[in-house]
Amino acid sequence: MKLPTTTIGDTDLEVSVIGFGGMHLSIDGRPPRDQALSVVHRALDSGITFIDTADSYCLDEPDKHHNERLIREALEAYEGDRSGVVVATKGGLMRHEGGWPRNGDPDHLRRTIRESVEALGGKPIQLWQHHAPDPDVSIEASLAPVREAVDEGLIRHVGVSNYSVEEIERARNVIRVVSVQNQFSLWHRKPLEDGTLEYCDREGLTFLPWGPVGGRRRAKRVGEHDVLVEMAQARERSPHCIALAWLRAKSPVVLPIPGASRPESIADSAKAADVTLSQDEVKRLEHFIDA
Repeated sequence: MKLPTTTIGDTDLEVSVIGFGGMHLSIDGRPPRDQALSVVHRALDSGITFIDTADSYCLDEPDKHHNERLIREALEAYEGDRSGVVVATKGGLMRHEGGWPRNGDPDHLRRTIRESVEALGGKPIQLWQHHAPDPDVSIEASLAPVREAVDEGLIRHVGVSNYSVEEIERARNVIRVVSVQNQFSLWHRKPLEDGTLEYCDREGLTFLPWGPVGGRRRAKRVGEHDVLVEMAQARERSPHCIALAWLRAKSPVVLPIPGASRPESIADSAKAADVTLSQDEVKRLEHFIDA
């Protein structure tokens, strides 16, 4: 199966308009290994060619890089064509007692980038993203080892995550940035208010919404919204597809990366690629669903 494609920023990375976020395969409540591999394979079978992971998608620090290794294993075991698959990863968060503390220390980032390269198979990382700014370390200092890694050929392209517009601009003074990954959904519309989506749209940066269906708990209740159900039934699609289509309707630079822990879930999300909402429908969703 083939999905429509888009390009990451101004790069040569052409990927499906719906991606896959691997986090749920490696954190608390993660599925058995065989099921996790099946989820990745179903994503690929459904035409998804963009996979988002992170060094911190794991249970704790001793489990670091679990998701990256899992994605690598799934790709190596896949019997179909994986030549066009792009894997993006992130670094800059730790895992302690269920939390996600930030660590922008240059030595830590320098080390974890190399560990991510190894976990993903030894090839250059196609898109590496700084997971979040550390209030105790300047953005300039945190991104210095990232620039080194680009110069060394360990990283091809760089993105940022959980950054404000001012922080994105600071990052771009240090290194070429092609994408931004911030929280964004029908239920969390901050990027529409703080200018980050408008900035990405204007500057041609791909916007990767994390939590695109409102997060794990919210996703289980999407079917309780009559307006989503009505639009879904009219298209023979799921309410989740409508929520993803809403994101894509906000800007052509938006590339949703829904997660999944069951193969059928990611196969369903992929179907959002052929859903187009009118502006009236977009406004109706925003009116009836509280952010």
